[in-house]
Amino acid sequence: MTPEDFSRAFALAFAEGDGGALSRLLAPEGTALTLTGVWAEGRAAAEAAFAAEAQGALARARLVTGRGSILPLGPGVSLLRQRFVVTGARDASGAEVPRFGAMLTAVLRRSDMGQEAESLAFSAVD
Repeated sequence: MTPEDFSRAFALAFAEGDGGALSRLLAPEGTALTLTGVWAEGRAAAEAAFAAEAQGALARARLVTGRGSILPLGPGVSLLRQRFVVTGARDASGAEVPRFGAMLTAVLRRSDMGQEAESLAFSAVD
């Protein structure tokens, strides 16, 4: 996987509600801030956080890819910034919320598995 492939892999795993696939995008000791504000340290915690979101408010959510960029930071390390529009999210009552913007920001490093996020933040934006 190249840095360019990372955001596509993230969007696909998100659409499938696959917490395991999302967590495998992280380095084993990586950290993640999820769209609902959960902080996770390591793959196991990230998998649990992503899986919980996929069973709750984000069960039917999908990502529409927007503008993105990759900034090389050094040998084998880059900064990924990818904007998405989130559709299909639900509120506590189960009603669909209006679509909203979200930003995926990740520090990626090259590994034997391709690219892994040392740090990943997926946050709602205006």
